[in-house]
Amino acid sequence: MSASRQSRRLFIGQVGGVLGWAGLAALGAAGAAGPAGAQSIGLPNIAPRAKRAISLFMSGAPPQMDLLDYKPGLAALFDADLPDSVRGSQILTGMTAGQSRFPIAPSYWKFAQYGASGRWVSDLLPWTSRMIDELTLIHTVNTDAINHEPAILLMNTGNMVPGKPSLGAWLSFGLGNMNENLPAFVVLNSRLIAGADNQPIAPRLWGSGFLSSEHAGVAFRSQGDPVLYLNDPAGLSHDMRKKLVEGINAVNQLTYQEFGDPETHARIKQYEMAFRMQTSVPELTNTGKEPQSTWDLYGEDARVPGTFAYNCLLARRMAERGVRFTQIYQRGWDVHKNVVGNLPKLCAATDRGCYALVTDLKRRGLLDDTLVIWGGEFGRTVYSQGGLTKDNYGRDHHPRCFTMWLAGGGAKLGYSHGQTDEFSYNIVADGVHVRDLNATVLHLLGIDHEKLTFRFQGLDQKLTGVIPAKIVTELLA
Repeated sequence: MSASRQSRRLFIGQVGGVLGWAGLAALGAAGAAGPAGAQSIGLPNIAPRAKRAISLFMSGAPPQMDLLDYKPGLAALFDADLPDSVRGSQILTGMTAGQSRFPIAPSYWKFAQYGASGRWVSDLLPWTSRMIDELTLIHTVNTDAINHEPAILLMNTGNMVPGKPSLGAWLSFGLGNMNENLPAFVVLNSRLIAGADNQPIAPRLWGSGFLSSEHAGVAFRSQGDPVLYLNDPAGLSHDMRKKLVEGINAVNQLTYQEFGDPETHARIKQYEMAFRMQTSVPELTNTGKEPQSTWDLYGEDARVPGTFAYNCLLARRMAERGVRFTQIYQRGWDVHKNVVGNLPKLCAATDRGCYALVTDLKRRGLLDDTLVIWGGEFGRTVYSQGGLTKDNYGRDHHPRCFTMWLAGGGAKLGYSHGQTDEFSYNIVADGVHVRDLNATVLHLLGIDHEKLTFRFQGLDQKLTGVIPAKIVTELLA
């Protein structure tokens, strides 16, 4: 590289530091999306059932046999040893591999049948039971990972190795944006639940990997300004800031023309998006004009920024405004112990919000083209981790089968897919690997998963990876 080019880069870096725009640049690096269709690669390539998607991610892994995979025969097997034939040659986590016994822990809660579909739902989910006929239950989701980090990466990026694009980034890359004033991909992290075991999550779960950084998720904060550095700093007028952004982008444009670095182009788009978000984000997050019927539906928790219910309300408002993919995280589901103490708190924090979101989307005519996805990174064991009593137990990680649900966006109403054994331990029929689930989600959004690719490291990279994945047609309406 010539000295003139080096000095020019140094000059640009110094100017950025003097102007004090590091904060806004950091927002750009976090990945605000560009204008409508800016990076779309010509998709959808099949008829889409959904235009947008909302992921309700229960980080830590909900116990399927306590919520939606009813196993009535377990009650008679309290404290009996799980047969070796059921466990087979499975490698267990280090947390239970050393246990001398694997005592069966039936669910503490009662189940009842609901809706025209007559499906069984735990007492812990009274709001979900009201909308059970709207849901597609998938009882046989399975994964390759038994520990949180690789499992949550696989679920969110299609790969257990960090550095791959997330589902939302792929959708931004493939379909572009529907609103030039908001990011294509927004992430909402819900408040922690007191006493729950909160596994950490990190931006790599909503990152863009080898795709342009403009496709990464933009994480909104639950306290203070939703996005940092959007407000004009003291002493700088809005018009002056606009001129400043235009000046920086003019220099960035010259740099892009000279070096052709796609990240310079992405930074231009991110500065432009950040400036437009000064107006769009306050309007989006101002829920003060919502009618009383909204609060009657979502509950009073929805008035508190950062709660799961509040984030569900924001997700509806984002769907109305054309955000392509919204992902809500609720941590705390890692119930290795004290299931009876913690699970009711987790369900109380999330159940009504899930119901309200699906119901609200339906009332507003948005559910038909909005796909809602609920679930965690794996399931939990039927045997107890640690001590077992009639009043409490723990559950370890379980990758072989777990339950997720879909709503709207072309998913089949009131349908239950797959069957697990009487212990909710092994799949008996119709397994759905995480790769298959991702292929099906892309299909509902109008994308052939084999054709959504990006050349990197000599490979046509895909969300579904190199191992064959299939569309689960039974899940489609």
